[in-house]
Amino acid sequence: MTMNQMKTGDFATVQRLDVRGGARRRLQDLGLIEGTYIECLQKSPLGDPVAYLIRGAVIAIRSDESSRILISEKTS
Repeated sequence: MTMNQMKTGDFATVQRLDVRGGARRRLQDLGLIEGTYIECLQKSPLGDPVAYLIRGAVIAIRSDESSRILISEKTS
């Protein structure tokens, strides 16, 4: 399952990043590495970007990037 499939209030753990180059480095710098616990906080009115709680910080990530972040099975 991918991060963009999460609904508001869901929790999950990052399993893998399917991103290369600068985009991968940027996501890693934001704290998205294997084993990171994330929570989907809220979606913008048009659905993109989405706010996630990652390592104590609220970070908005666009759907095109979050669709390439593989997560564990989500839980509410």
